Amino acid sequence: MLPQTAITRPLLVILCLVGNITLTAGQLNCVCMKSLCSENLTCSGDWCFVSKHWQDGEMIHKKGCLKEETELCRGSITKNYGMKCCQGNMCNLDLSIQLTGENLPEEGPSLKNLLLMILVPLFAILILIILVGLFVWKLALRRRRHMTFGPNELGDVDFMLKTSLVGDSTLEVLLNDDCTTGSGSGLPFLVQRTVARQITLVECVGKGRYGEVWRGTWHGENVAVKIFSSRDEQSWFRETEIYNTVLLRHDNILGFIASDMTSRNSSTQLWLITHYHEHGSLYDYLQCTVLDAETCLRLATSIICGLVHLHVEIFGTQGKPAIAHRDLKSRNILVKNNKQCCIADLGLAVMHSQSSDYLDIGNNPRVGTKRYMAPEVLDEQIRMDCFESFKRTDIWAFGLVLWEIARRTVVNGIIEDYKPPFFDLVPVDPSFEDMKKVVCIDQQTPTIPNRMFSDPTLSALAKIMKECWFQSPPARLTALRIKKTLKKLSNSFHKPKHSPNFWDQRSDF
Repeated sequence: MLPQTAITRPLLVILCLVGNITLTAGQLNCVCMKSLCSENLTCSGDWCFVSKHWQDGEMIHKKGCLKEETELCRGSITKNYGMKCCQGNMCNLDLSIQLTGENLPEEGPSLKNLLLMILVPLFAILILIILVGLFVWKLALRRRRHMTFGPNELGDVDFMLKTSLVGDSTLEVLLNDDCTTGSGSGLPFLVQRTVARQITLVECVGKGRYGEVWRGTWHGENVAVKIFSSRDEQSWFRETEIYNTVLLRHDNILGFIASDMTSRNSSTQLWLITHYHEHGSLYDYLQCTVLDAETCLRLATSIICGLVHLHVEIFGTQGKPAIAHRDLKSRNILVKNNKQCCIADLGLAVMHSQSSDYLDIGNNPRVGTKRYMAPEVLDEQIRMDCFESFKRTDIWAFGLVLWEIARRTVVNGIIEDYKPPFFDLVPVDPSFEDMKKVVCIDQQTPTIPNRMFSDPTLSALAKIMKECWFQSPPARLTALRIKKTLKKLSNSFHKPKHSPNFWDQRSDF
């Protein structure tokens, strides 16, 4: 059979139209097999036909003309033979027969299908690579963010970081060198990570619900390493964020060195690295140390200086937001070698900027220490949208710390053992309701020993305490007013004694 290609089909039509073929009126021109017709592959008749049959295992195809219609033209098709007829010039050109049970020839895949089979898997792989890349990038960004910012302290625990100024040391050179951020908030972040990985932990100096505090060494110098558990990530994040605040560095604020996330013993550890002080917390120091009036005043003045620095907002391109501590207590205050104090544990601190009037409370679920809570906190009347409210709770707590210091100050050879505030009114571990009853309902304050009023310095401190403990928050002293008063007391300490009516003679209190 002659293949019916795109070339042969138009050729047959042309031969029919322009060839020297004489057609009888009423006859049709049909495609014809070479063996059945003339050399021009056409024939003339009343009907055109196409047939297909098996012969000796070979499929025989025929096309030609019929003088008249036969029975076979009426659609008789079996599995061995088939024939179709039509009337029209060259109508059997594309006429085909499908025998019963005969399978259609399989067509090879088209170009379109091939492209789909190739491009779809490639596109899927590309999408997968992009997703994996985004996931890895986000993971790296989160890790870098954790290296850079971070928060809180080890919480309401019965221990404190031991820290100290490092003096003319390598760390001090790093902190004061031109390579720092210029913010006075610690080492640059990449240097922080380098320092953290070079620290050797020596001994554990405290444990609590939120982690541990270790004494570590870095190039022969002592540092304090506060290690948070991974479940207290928000505390670590918040405290690091506060310590990285611009211009936070101050003699009476715990010196921050670095913050890092590390993996040890198959667990993630969150480190906060600060200066180390061997005297430990004020709570520990007062347990075993008897104070004189001068040391008492030195400790109290340094604490209020640190609190003033926190509370005051510094304006400018290198400014500092105002900060309220919210968990001030003797365990969160450290004693330095020069008998001054520095405030630590800023994990619950809140920040406020007047320019944007934005109050940043953070999202740490922890609360302050119940024993040191102000009345408005215990009865849940504090205005959480007002920054001044948080500053006034710090003043209440400062009055309690001042009471702890004054009790351990000797007067005429008399001194009391160390006791925490409200020791005689609430249990060792008081509940929220215990403190609420004593402070809010009964409106009691710690008892001031009568012996204090026989000493001008302690008498002045006793008056400050009382003015820190007003039930009405606006009536309490401000940190700046307390600082000015204590500074005057310090300046007059080595001068001739003032009369017992010292407070009445002061016009600026």
